[in-house]
Amino acid sequence: MIRLRALMQPHRIVMMLVFAAFLIWCGFTMRWDWLPKYLPLAIEGLWTTIWILVVTTLLGFLLAIPLGLAQAVGPWYLALPARVFCTVIRGTPLLLQIWLLYYGLGSLFPQFPWIRSSELWPYLRQAWPYAVLALTLSYAGYEGEVMRGAFSSVARGQLEAAKSFGMPRLTMFRRIWLPQAVRNVLPTLGGETILQLKATPLIATITVMDIYAVSSRVRSDTFIVYEPLLLLALVYMVIAGIIGFAFNHVERQVPGRR
Repeated sequence: MIRLRALMQPHRIVMMLVFAAFLIWCGFTMRWDWLPKYLPLAIEGLWTTIWILVVTTLLGFLLAIPLGLAQAVGPWYLALPARVFCTVIRGTPLLLQIWLLYYGLGSLFPQFPWIRSSELWPYLRQAWPYAVLALTLSYAGYEGEVMRGAFSSVARGQLEAAKSFGMPRLTMFRRIWLPQAVRNVLPTLGGETILQLKATPLIATITVMDIYAVSSRVRSDTFIVYEPLLLLALVYMVIAGIIGFAFNHVERQVPGRR
């Protein structure tokens, strides 16, 4: 009831009416005759965008946990490489990282006959593995620094108390340290996931047919510019809204985040 009352505030109603009027105007004044022809390709591109986003964020976060832990409490021989990795990833453009992996590793692998004769070669010839790897490493680099701060923010008294009760290190990490660190960074994770979504169009530069690449093909085939871009913007806004709603729901369910 409270959320419904907040949604029905005057300024929100005005914004929704303006947005609805804009959609109606676009529907009646712009060309959409190209949409049925490219709809199957657009659905395929949307699926590519979604699964790459899900896979890279999950893998990137799993990699960010040891990166953050190594920087927070690890010995120098683990903390130093983790810090260098996060610094390099955060200090270089994602497009450059994608191109280095695709045009670097992609051109290096064919020089080894044992790779070309392996079962992995049909996958290594495609572009999507390099896109997944680049986006995963990028997400891990940013979230590794976030998790470093999250691990450091957990009260040491709780960890000392767990040690005094004889709790094993792995159990203490799994039940106390990691859950509290993740709880502290939930808002940041939501924002970073949306940023990851907005970074996925870069994979179109290495021929991965995501939803952005489909809109580019429509523009090149039909010379229609604004309609594909507006539809693309709407798709990204809807996905970003779903991500934000999901993280907000999780935050409300986590104790201490209400």
